Amino acid sequence: MKINRSFIKLAMVSLAFLTISSCSPSYNSVKKMQKLEEGVSSPRTKEEISEAIKKYEKRAMDLVSTEAQVGSWYKILGIRYLDEGLYGRALESFQKAVNYYPDNANLYYYLGVSAGYVAHSKAFDVSASSGRINTVQKEEYLRLSEAAYLQALTLNPLYYRAMYGIGVLYVFELPDESEKGIPYLERFLETQKKDTNAMFVLARAYYVSRDFEKAAALYEKIIQLSPNKEKVEEATRNLQTVLDAQHTN
Repeated sequence: MKINRSFIKLAMVSLAFLTISSCSPSYNSVKKMQKLEEGVSSPRTKEEISEAIKKYEKRAMDLVSTEAQVGSWYKILGIRYLDEGLYGRALESFQKAVNYYPDNANLYYYLGVSAGYVAHSKAFDVSASSGRINTVQKEEYLRLSEAAYLQALTLNPLYYRAMYGIGVLYVFELPDESEKGIPYLERFLETQKKDTNAMFVLARAYYVSRDFEKAAALYEKIIQLSPNKEKVEEATRNLQTVLDAQHTN
């Protein structure tokens, strides 16, 4: 049976494309693609080498551009999932995005946020008749969240949103380690001086750490700022709790 050579060449090109699209661009994948599409094989003369460099360079830049676009799409997709409350999907998207942009602090921040939500949504053991929490799985996601925030701050030490995120994580999700959140929240408030939400979290951390004087001072500051009636009432109740604990001890 006579074989159509054009068909074979088309099949080979398609196979090469699938190979390249399934992983990050590499020298070998670029070289194979170039041989098929650009007709560059083994240049010998200076002219052939110069021409080959131009062709390889163009193909390499095309591949890099494609990879960068895919990384951006994963980031956008992750943010959309977060907005919709689809935290598991968001986490998967941001994990894929950081494979393309491993030095992007913003992506690690979003990864930390998503993992924190997933710690609750996926840790619930639906197979248990009593509806118990799978503490092991919950801990894994909380530690993933912690690692993501820390990486964001390693890449950008001034990233205040990551400071707040990890502060909340330590104080409310890992209460045995609430003291770890104090320096992050203090640094956060150095720039976000009127953020009463962060003040509440830090005041709680001070209270748990038995630093009643600092906790009371923060609650008094919240009351002075008077952000709204509910927050003033909450700060007033918490202040009384702190003062009672201070007098008892």
